Amino acid sequence: LVRIFEKERPDVVYSLAAMVSRVAAEENPIMTINLNVSGLNNIIELCKIYNAKLISFSTSEIYGNLEGVLDEDHTIPQPNNRYGLAKYLGEQIVKYEVENNGLRAVTLRPFMLYHENCKVGDINAAIIEFALRLSRKEKINVHNDSERAWLHLDDGVVAMERAMYLDHYEIINIGTDEYIKTQDVATKMAESFGLDINEYANFIDLPGKMTLVKRPKLDKMYNLLKVKPTIGIEEGIERIASSFKNSSL
Repeated sequence: LVRIFEKERPDVVYSLAAMVSRVAAEENPIMTINLNVSGLNNIIELCKIYNAKLISFSTSEIYGNLEGVLDEDHTIPQPNNRYGLAKYLGEQIVKYEVENNGLRAVTLRPFMLYHENCKVGDINAAIIEFALRLSRKEKINVHNDSERAWLHLDDGVVAMERAMYLDHYEIINIGTDEYIKTQDVATKMAESFGLDINEYANFIDLPGKMTLVKRPKLDKMYNLLKVKPTIGIEEGIERIASSFKNSSL
């Protein structure tokens, strides 16, 4: 990292590197802290040395399993898994360095980002996992009463880009207010593949250390970043389904 900073002399640094997902973080507790806390701290120190502005990526998981609209300034985070906890600790370090040591930064809390061309791995966002398995005519697990608001990455990237132009520190939710039940996402995805969801879904209760409902307050994204989502969930589902229909995965 020192060599990269010395060569590139960046004006802005986007820090997305992290141990992600609730499952991976619980299974790799030491690596989660090393990457999401110590790793971020290394980047903060280099941003201070080279006077680079930091756009630091947190997560909606820092809020925990709270009800109601999740407000950046008034909702007190209560992370209920190691991933959310590590990200929240990272947020606190960024804020401390801004207030005490001259760091220029913005913290983003993304909610449910997805894209039809995302890399498929062992752990995938539910909307991608549904498409992957249904495209193979395999059964999927659907969490009862779960609700999300899925933000297409094309819209998310616009918000991320505009964050660099803010002239003061803010914590900003990045998401959409098009809320949809996870069961409805699964149903629409199954329909896109010509399948009956009742034949391909196991409806199960939410596992521990997960969040049932996520509803972000988005006033800052709308007013400070001047961004409103343009790609709705139905279009997003069709894009994902088409991508898997044309894929050899």
